[in-house]
Amino acid sequence: MSKWRWLLLQYTRKLWVRATLIGAIGIAAAVLASLADRFIPLQFAFEISADAIDSLLTIIASSMLAVTTFSLSVITAAFWSATANISPRAIKLLAEDRLTQNVLSAFVGSFLFSIVGLVVLKAGVYNAQGRAVLFLFTIAVLVLIVVALMRWIDHLTRFGRVGETSERLECVTREAIEARLKNPYLGGRPLIDPGHVLSSDAMAVTSVETGYVIHFSMEQLASFAEDAKAKIYLGVTPGSFVYRDTVLAWIRFDAPLGSEFDQNVVTDAIRDAFTLDDHRSFDEDPGQGISVLSEIGQRALSPGINDPGTAIDVIGRMARLLTMWANGPAQKPEDEIVYPDVHVPPLETAELFAAAFGPIARDGASVIEVQVKLRETLRALARLGDESFRSAARHQAEVAMKRAEAALVLDEEKRRLDMIRIDD
Repeated sequence: MSKWRWLLLQYTRKLWVRATLIGAIGIAAAVLASLADRFIPLQFAFEISADAIDSLLTIIASSMLAVTTFSLSVITAAFWSATANISPRAIKLLAEDRLTQNVLSAFVGSFLFSIVGLVVLKAGVYNAQGRAVLFLFTIAVLVLIVVALMRWIDHLTRFGRVGETSERLECVTREAIEARLKNPYLGGRPLIDPGHVLSSDAMAVTSVETGYVIHFSMEQLASFAEDAKAKIYLGVTPGSFVYRDTVLAWIRFDAPLGSEFDQNVVTDAIRDAFTLDDHRSFDEDPGQGISVLSEIGQRALSPGINDPGTAIDVIGRMARLLTMWANGPAQKPEDEIVYPDVHVPPLETAELFAAAFGPIARDGASVIEVQVKLRETLRALARLGDESFRSAARHQAEVAMKRAEAALVLDEEKRRLDMIRIDD
């Protein structure tokens, strides 16, 4: 995905963008009704009084302002609740919820439609055809409001709850894993031996910012590599935290550079392909979803909440997600590699396991129910996938067992865990 397409996608997820578009449509509908006489013959228009339309528009304007204000207060309360009881990193998903944005946009658009309609109506611009069209638009807006309210009422019963947020996180993480399995190296070649690149005469391009890599444009990198007759070896992937001296990529040129490719041109072109932010993104970073799910389990195990059931639920979700990763990404044939001049590091299985189970194993070391579920899950995962996958599962099981033995008081509980054998 190009950088501009990616940026456009991010903007479409913002509430104000969708609300502005729907609001503009509402204003356009009210204004276009005044031009109805140019398109609709008088004999096809039905008589409707200005007072009747005025009453309907007044009701819509006053009620939509109140409903929008109330809805925003509910959303704010849900955000605060999620911050305190779930994870601050989950707020991004709640803020980008499509149903919430569509409903609020419908309320704002209806309010603007009614306000503009009232102003134009009071100005006496609408003739018989215009009032008829405005009335039909008003009926359509009323239907839209009723449908939006019904969906909003149903959505509020789940919005911001722990279970619903965990389900949402699992879905976005599953999508990120599926995308990575289909395209494990984002269209490029695998970078298997970074040490070989370091030992060569490749040129290193370092970051000038500090933050998380949330996206890089493979199209932009490949285009530069083709123009410069070079090979690019990436040092980071989405989700990596970089400092000002972190290497973003190494470049090895196949031929002497022309005058148009000095060092500043090369470094600027590579850096421009990377997008950094203060926070990780869920889109191209499966590790972010897994980390936030793990945070939910951690918080549930805190003394203030003391909800081991949620931690057990999170472990089950981790099992489903990592089972998808068990067989590893599909290796693409040589002729299906889209960007052969760009080499991308793999997503490490051991890091996914550590992010998924390490924090829960630490914070739930003294809770036997959590430890039993964790050990049973790791035992099942240790039977799947390739050797690296099974090794990562066995390692997490070993670490969790050491933590449990140090934290559990009763010998009976330790023996219960020891009975759950992890196959070598």
